[in-house]
Amino acid sequence: MLKKLPIGISTLKEIIEEDYLYIDKTKIALDLINSGKYYFLSRPRRFGKSLFLDTLASIFDGDKGLFKGLYIYDKYEFEKYPLIRISFNNGDFSTKESFAQVIYEILDTNQRDLDIECPKDFSSSGCFQRLIRQAYEKYNKKVVILIDEYDKPILDNIENKEEAKKRRDELKNFYSVIKGSDAYVKFVFITGVSKFSKISLFSGLNNLDDITLDRKYSTICGYTQDDINTVFKEYLKGQDLEKIKLWYNGYKFLGKSVYNPFDILLFISKGFEYRNYWFSTATPTFLLKIMEQNRYFLPNLENVIKDDMMLDSFDVDFIELETLMWQTGYLTITDTFDTPSGLHYVLNIPNKEVRVSLLRNIASYLSKIGNSTITTNNISQALMQKDFSKLEINIKALFASIPYGNFTNNKMYKYEGYYVSVFYAYIKALGFDLIAEDITNKGRIDLSLKLDNTIYIIEFKVDDNKALEQIKEKNYHEKYLDENKDIYLVGIEFSKGDRNISKIEYEEIRKN
Repeated sequence: MLKKLPIGISTLKEIIEEDYLYIDKTKIALDLINSGKYYFLSRPRRFGKSLFLDTLASIFDGDKGLFKGLYIYDKYEFEKYPLIRISFNNGDFSTKESFAQVIYEILDTNQRDLDIECPKDFSSSGCFQRLIRQAYEKYNKKVVILIDEYDKPILDNIENKEEAKKRRDELKNFYSVIKGSDAYVKFVFITGVSKFSKISLFSGLNNLDDITLDRKYSTICGYTQDDINTVFKEYLKGQDLEKIKLWYNGYKFLGKSVYNPFDILLFISKGFEYRNYWFSTATPTFLLKIMEQNRYFLPNLENVIKDDMMLDSFDVDFIELETLMWQTGYLTITDTFDTPSGLHYVLNIPNKEVRVSLLRNIASYLSKIGNSTITTNNISQALMQKDFSKLEINIKALFASIPYGNFTNNKMYKYEGYYVSVFYAYIKALGFDLIAEDITNKGRIDLSLKLDNTIYIIEFKVDDNKALEQIKEKNYHEKYLDENKDIYLVGIEFSKGDRNISKIEYEEIRKN
């Protein structure tokens, strides 16, 4: 009989004692314990960070019985250490008072667990410091500190910059206690979604080892392909493993790629339906607002290049869109390359679930028309059938359905990039092989769309009437002459006055 799936369970004791499925991560845990003292890990939400932290807690609690049959069982002494556990998974962080109440409750729980009391007039930092020192003296053992979702009080206020800064400064003061307590500390592990710089949050903790992009620990969270092929073999019997990989794998942290565990567990429990399980748990509204405010050109989400500094630098005062998208799981590292200035990373959307869901959300947000499945499906059919009359009717219907207020309140509509971004998002979300700013020896094609037997070379213009003319003058199609496919040159003209397509022109270049 197959074990139950641990959906939403992040407590190791419950998983083991209630006979849920557990993917053994204790080899990584043991290596961390034996190798260092201060660690930091960033991973997207619902990726298994809390379960790994709880696994560490059970190890340091000396609960050897839980680990029978697991890698660490006969390789560790399982001494019991005093534990301080801090989790910002839940709570109201919107004001100084509500945040203070959350910290008070966290510290109160730790006081009861350790049988140590803080005087009523102690600040949160003072109580934290007292807990560490008193626990060390009371139990004659160094203290283990585990912090989960260290950044959530900031991220929950990210749209209110002033409150976010206040939470950042309050947390910086709180976390500063750790450095001054080094003599009493055995082990520290801090997890969260974002990677705030050490300067902004962990000043003084210079020895904090950031393992976010450490190849040795790339599989610390998530399921590997080997897990899918072995542990999940019976659960996925008869399923198309390549399709599952296409939908839910693709997250890379400089080592083996991993699956989002939340997706796999839900995919199995929901009868193998391909749905956006992870994406639907939180809509990235803040990211969408940044895109709109910055007039972000959506095709730029392909092959984003960032260096070490840009990938790591995130602070309330300077929010780099692509960096935040990487840290939150909407982009992942697909390649690296060295330059004279250091290592650079290539970022892309990780898999089909994220690509389809993200682009649909972006398109709906930019156009403010919600779900336009019928129109986009008609556009899809028109492209496959080479029906330009149908194509023009439905693209016009798509843009005509954008509320007037979205144009009057958004200057983006004056730029070609706005129309390209909306069109790109809708068509890319349908799963087409769509290349933006396709490079040729004569210039860049706005969009190249490749079907089984047809290639569309598409150029956009606003109030110009020269879209098709530019394609022909530049001979953009020559790049694809050797592919033995029908090639269509498509010029799409937009009118700022009408806020829609003024015309679509096309010309066919037949294959030999």
